[in-house]
Amino acid sequence: MIMGRFILIVGFLLMSSVSFAQEIDRSLLQGYDAALVIYNRATGEMVNINPARGSQRFAPCSTFKIYNTLIGLELGLIKDADEPWYKWDEVKRDIEGWNQDLTLREAFKVSAVPAYQILAREIGEARMKEYIEKISYGSQDISSGIDIFWLPRPDTTSIKISADEQVALLNKLLDGKLPFSERNIAILRDIMQAEKTGKGTLYGKTGSGTGPDGKWNVGWFVGFLEHNGTTYVFACNITGGDNPSGKTARTIIESIFKSQNLL
Repeated sequence: MIMGRFILIVGFLLMSSVSFAQEIDRSLLQGYDAALVIYNRATGEMVNINPARGSQRFAPCSTFKIYNTLIGLELGLIKDADEPWYKWDEVKRDIEGWNQDLTLREAFKVSAVPAYQILAREIGEARMKEYIEKISYGSQDISSGIDIFWLPRPDTTSIKISADEQVALLNKLLDGKLPFSERNIAILRDIMQAEKTGKGTLYGKTGSGTGPDGKWNVGWFVGFLEHNGTTYVFACNITGGDNPSGKTARTIIESIFKSQNLL
């Protein structure tokens, strides 16, 4: 886990100029290869602990559910957050939360891959590609398959996106500069809420990928934090080290914000 000196230094960076980000000792990441980008929408300040890594593209994994959700809402394939949506096919899967009928809110929370694969097939390749290009999502490559292109596969090409691009895209979304209605963005914000305290509200989506051995090999957490009228947009991805999953990436982000009394 990323703790101790790393959290203190990143906390200092949140109140400092971008140039300090270049000086972080990577050994503070304690075994993780990581990108961490945080953008303060009030001041325009950007924290980027490793610019080279921040610009490196990876499969988005389940963080793509943010935009899969919005596209589905725009096309009327999903009606609302809490109406019945996914009908379980009664195929037993390893993640118990997937083995039941789900609303959009529930499917997003448990990151139900089968539900979103069905949604992607309903959207179809032509419409999906149109939206991917409109919003300039990463590499814009969906050629590996309409229902798997966001998932890391050792033998296929996946769409890829960097932490820098994740932050820029979320910032455009919050500015209302992407082709999605205010209503549908509001629904997304609602289901993205991950934690709320007396200090702030955290919105986000995790993403995790596995290698050929079935073990976690990439973790994402992307989203934004609202604190006293200021919004911080963030993206974190990790590889290497111990258990580089989306859950671990989320823990890193939460620790950073809580250490600064923002959450």
